[in-house]
Amino acid sequence: MTAYPFLSDEWIEEARALRARYDQDVPPPSVPVRLNVLVTDIPHRDGDLQGHIDSSKGQTIIEKGHLDDPDLTITIDYGTAKAAFVTRDQQAVMQSFLAGKIMVDGDASKLLALQAGPPEVDPVAIEIYDALQAFTSDD
Repeated sequence: MTAYPFLSDEWIEEARALRARYDQDVPPPSVPVRLNVLVTDIPHRDGDLQGHIDSSKGQTIIEKGHLDDPDLTITIDYGTAKAAFVTRDQQAVMQSFLAGKIMVDGDASKLLALQAGPPEVDPVAIEIYDALQAFTSDD
């Protein structure tokens, strides 16, 4: 499998295909949220990347572009986004948050609710993250 830089157009297409492949196996989201994400400092893109996560209709949709009237907006740098979405390095994410590299605007209780409770070992989630890592280059 070819590897692509995280958040390149090719990487986004691979992530969409991965989501479609596992769509029926992913449990419904535990918390409904409409979340805009702005990723900054992407080394291989001109400008920032706008995206969103929407679980308000019983399915988690992750897509490009911003939602109207989100619950919250997160601004995050490229390295931290990669740590959060690909390598799942929660320590790096927490350090970035404490260093002010993650900005939250809006209903932060929604973000806290997403992280509440002990993480479950979900074999489908592990397969998805392993697949993400397989097509993500080291940049």
